[in-house]
Amino acid sequence: MTGGGDERRLRAVDLAATAGISVQQVRNYVDLGVLPSVERTPSGYRIFTEAHARALAVARTMADGHGWTRTREIMLAVNGADPPAALAALDAGHAELDRERAEIRRVLGAFETVVTSPRVAVPRRTVRVGAVADLVGVRTSQLRSWEARGLLRPVRERGTGYRVYDEAEVRAAQVVALLRRGAYPFDIIMAVLDEMRSTSSPQRVRAELARREQDLHRRSLRRLAASAALYDYLRYLGSA
Repeated sequence: MTGGGDERRLRAVDLAATAGISVQQVRNYVDLGVLPSVERTPSGYRIFTEAHARALAVARTMADGHGWTRTREIMLAVNGADPPAALAALDAGHAELDRERAEIRRVLGAFETVVTSPRVAVPRRTVRVGAVADLVGVRTSQLRSWEARGLLRPVRERGTGYRVYDEAEVRAAQVVALLRRGAYPFDIIMAVLDEMRSTSSPQRVRAELARREQDLHRRSLRRLAASAALYDYLRYLGSA
């Protein structure tokens, strides 16, 4: 079906009612390019049609899956007769989900590597940087480099100013060393450390990562619905 100029006219208030929004929001959507441009009557009233109603429904579905920033980008391209640009923006949104899914799996894989590794024995409540380097098998300069990246959080010893690590930070140093040997990038290592610091229980960490996967699944379904709505709208416009 192709949108035509002989479609029935709609009042702004009726169009707003179909989406449960205000008339001012409808006008804002037109100004932002989310809805097609409108013609006006001789007296200056905006003329809305079935095309605007369809575009509004699509935009609301798109926003639920992609957020308003990308929705505006996509609808601007559609209303500007540039479907390839709209599809490119849509593909970018799906690619983001794919990257998030891959990162969750990498974090989970890294975390499983960590929880199955034996802990190093810490001889005292706190140990200095040189002893930590010996315990985890790296140089002290490497520990300082990881600290500069925000991966490690030693404190300073009173009086001497030496870096000292408690048992948790020694474990963190071991985790970083272990994952770097496995060629994990720093962003994944930081994500693992953040999970360990916020949730000390391995079961809770796994549950949190599983929750994120479920949330990603729901977001993916919403974006799938948005893609279907956009396809129907492009067909209506004769662009698909």
